[in-house]
Amino acid sequence: MNSSARFSDNAPLDAAEIEERFEELVGAVLSSRRTATALSQELARQPRAVQEFTLHWVAITARSSPELAYQFATVAPGAIGALGVAGAEKWLLEAMDVFDREGLYRAAASLKDLAGFIRQARAQAGAVAFPEVARVLEHFLAGLSGRPMKLEADDVPWTDTDTVYLPRRITRYGRREENFRAYKVTAALLWAQARHGTFSLDAKRYPGTAPGLALLAALESIRLAARFERELPGLHRDLELLRQPAIESHFEPVVKALRSESAGVADSLLALQRLPADARAPDWVFLGRLEPQRALGVRAERIARDRQALQSAVARLRAEMRAADGGATAPAEAARLRVAVREMPGDAQQLDISLELDGRTMAPTPEVSALIESILQDLGELPEEYLVAAGDGAYRTENAGEPAELVPGIEAPAEGLLYDEWDFRRRHYRKDWCVLAERDVQPGDSRFVPAALIRYRAEVWHLRRSFEALRGEDRRLRGEPWGDEVDLDAAVRALTEMRSGAELAERLFVRRERKLRDMAVMFVVDMSGSTKGWINDCEREALVLLAEALEVLGDRYAIYGFSGITRKRCEVYRVKRFDERYGGEVQQRIAGIQPLDYTRMGVALRHLTGILAAQEARTRLMITLSDGKPDDFSDGYRGEYGIEDTRQALLEAKRAGIHSFCITIDREARDYLPRMYGAAHYTVIEDVARLPLKVAEVYRRLTS
Repeated sequence: MNSSARFSDNAPLDAAEIEERFEELVGAVLSSRRTATALSQELARQPRAVQEFTLHWVAITARSSPELAYQFATVAPGAIGALGVAGAEKWLLEAMDVFDREGLYRAAASLKDLAGFIRQARAQAGAVAFPEVARVLEHFLAGLSGRPMKLEADDVPWTDTDTVYLPRRITRYGRREENFRAYKVTAALLWAQARHGTFSLDAKRYPGTAPGLALLAALESIRLAARFERELPGLHRDLELLRQPAIESHFEPVVKALRSESAGVADSLLALQRLPADARAPDWVFLGRLEPQRALGVRAERIARDRQALQSAVARLRAEMRAADGGATAPAEAARLRVAVREMPGDAQQLDISLELDGRTMAPTPEVSALIESILQDLGELPEEYLVAAGDGAYRTENAGEPAELVPGIEAPAEGLLYDEWDFRRRHYRKDWCVLAERDVQPGDSRFVPAALIRYRAEVWHLRRSFEALRGEDRRLRGEPWGDEVDLDAAVRALTEMRSGAELAERLFVRRERKLRDMAVMFVVDMSGSTKGWINDCEREALVLLAEALEVLGDRYAIYGFSGITRKRCEVYRVKRFDERYGGEVQQRIAGIQPLDYTRMGVALRHLTGILAAQEARTRLMITLSDGKPDDFSDGYRGEYGIEDTRQALLEAKRAGIHSFCITIDREARDYLPRMYGAAHYTVIEDVARLPLKVAEVYRRLTS
């Protein structure tokens, strides 16, 4: 709701009424020398809209800091007069962000510098800040080909080939549309540096001075812009609109060579040598800084990691083939993968990859496709030694005590990952508010899963049979121009029409088409302390039944749990990753799911949304198993705040193309789940004992 829509047209409040409200809200910081009388008298002279706005935000701010709320009240009328309602709200929210990051002293100083804020606001009326565009640009980069890249803010734009660093704010133009265009083109050029070989040479070949690197960045932007013109014409038009001032005359002799379809970074270095000694890089808004040493270091680590991961994937494929053949094939060390790669017709950015192992052709898994594309992007080829299966000891798996960074595809910094959290009272994110760590569930009792399968053996058999019916089936398409057999009905009609003088029809065949399921599903398990006992047992049994049924169905799925205590110790627990087979290790992790701390859901859903969104699938589904509403210890997350933060996280997931559903045993869930998930996106199970079977039934209904 717009702030001004809350205000009524009633007569202004008098000073006594306002003073009573102030004492109620900020009484903790008042004293015999500091009273609310002067504030109340000043605010009593203002229109009712100004009074309501001030009191509303004093109430919100006082929940974080009564002192900051008092400081705001002293200058609020002047701020509204100078900035208007929307500007004053933005001014206060910035001060509250400062309070979250740096404390009361800095926040109060920020409020007192109203004149400075006004100058900045006028100078940056059309400015665009990184947090405003980060999610949009993440989706934009994800739509471009190549390996996924992260986005971060920095003082100047650059890339290390894994992460794109963009300016914290762009203020170059007076209109927001133009500043956003500058963000988009800058991100695309940094992506193109990683995608098209800017950092593919030996470190010694790059200039050793800042001016030299700046000129190389300009020449590379010319080379990469030519690729945009050939492959991404819309993006090229955006870049041309921003290329002001025009290219200087001393660049013109080298432009033709850089626009060649075969041009690479080596050509940019040759062009650099041909520029006059006094040449200077143009002041183009999208030009970033080149960091060859840092980029080459990241690239080298990734190449080693990708090689190890691909060799391990070949070993796994070989082991699966041996298991399917009853162990009759040669040892895994003899396995060599043959890879055929070609560009998709009409789209040079997309690759068609096929595999052959021991004479058998197979479709690559998403993991293998991503690894091959990443290696091709870095090296331009697939070295023969990369395609040999790893032997014993060449692949590090997630054994107890092993660092997570050694596991392919998993990054878990020791300091934890920082996530924003939605404060519904501010209608604003609290920046980098939650610290989240990703961990493995420790293996549990190895007897749990076999016991569950015996207990539910009839149900497992029934689920497998019913899930088999959901698998992709052949469809007979009649009246096709080509196919496996003649369509007799179409042939009879065509013969009749031909005898009447018409031309022979072409659609005379029956074609069989395989209807495939293209789905990635994330199961999110509540591991809070309230699930202790029977609920925890039922959750684990539900996951066992689901996994057994899904192995028949063939859908890609992952299982993660979540818990934590306070915003500084939020935790997500890996039970099964998307690229992990369901076997004894996963079964022991399911058995090891235990009730832990509290239910801070928003940050967990944001993290898991990122994992699920990275899966290439037509349908992405996130199903949460929970026993209660969002909750945490001591810092205000309990109640409406937690519900609204979780709702916002689910809206973010929806914008990422993810469908969310909740299965709960909380009988009070109808009071809050419609607000979080929507009226049709949850179910309440009254009888805990029915949870295992009900979860499988819900999944079948959602995906059939």
